[in-house]
Amino acid sequence: MSKSLLSAGSTQVDPHGTARPVRRRKPLSVRAYKWFRVGALTVVVLALLAPLAWLFASSLKTNVDIYDATKTIVFTPTLENYVNVITRNNYFVYIFNSFWVAFVSTVLSLVLGVPAAYAMSRFTMQRSALVVLMARVIPGISLLVPWYYVFSNMRMVGGFTVLILSHMFVALPLIVYIMMSYFDSMPLELEESAQVDGLTPIGAFQKITLPLSVGGMATAGILAFIFSWNNFMFALVLSGAHTKTLPVAIFDFVSYASIDWGGLMAAATVVTVPIMVIALFTQKYIVSGMTAGATKG
Repeated sequence: MSKSLLSAGSTQVDPHGTARPVRRRKPLSVRAYKWFRVGALTVVVLALLAPLAWLFASSLKTNVDIYDATKTIVFTPTLENYVNVITRNNYFVYIFNSFWVAFVSTVLSLVLGVPAAYAMSRFTMQRSALVVLMARVIPGISLLVPWYYVFSNMRMVGGFTVLILSHMFVALPLIVYIMMSYFDSMPLELEESAQVDGLTPIGAFQKITLPLSVGGMATAGILAFIFSWNNFMFALVLSGAHTKTLPVAIFDFVSYASIDWGGLMAAATVVTVPIMVIALFTQKYIVSGMTAGATKG
């Protein structure tokens, strides 16, 4: 027997007669695709994280350091911007305003939207679904002038009620649209079995369908909350001095003559961090709710 390794099918035999499996190299196309996928993913992640890193770094700089290109990476951090935002500009009030408007508008939209989505899904209300889709397509800015005219005549501009109602105009169709797909993916046989056991259609919805749709409701509620938290346009026109939300309060750092970039970056960080934390801890609900209906046959 030669001293070199002898090939025997999928194994190799060494000079001592021991069989060892052959390690086959993956085809070049497979390896190239793997490296392309890793490179593309790296580029996307860096493109998404770079603005956030620059935002946070700028919030720790003075305005002089922000304009100094030599201190882009190496600089002396300071918390003066955060002190200015949180303590001197009364941002805790704006944080509460944003949370209150987002929370109430989301809860009310869920209370109204989930039963509406269930009815449209189970009773094939195509015209109503078309109206919901049109409400999703209509840009909100086209309604600001009519809203302002109507609510100003009703002496409601500047209060929380008008902000909550305006945010519900976008949150409610969003919730209905997501929940319709979620209910469509749920088998009707579950409700029929519950009704055979003695439950009414409403009882089957409350005890069977509703508990199983928690993932979809979490998805819809999170997305509606994020929209309301980040909304600037509605709050700019319809809010008042005591109901100003965080996105509108950030605009105060922009004046006619100059821009306080340090304060602006710190305020933007204050707005961004809570939403990032919420999305991080609720990502499994977002994924499960977004993929609902994907396997519907």
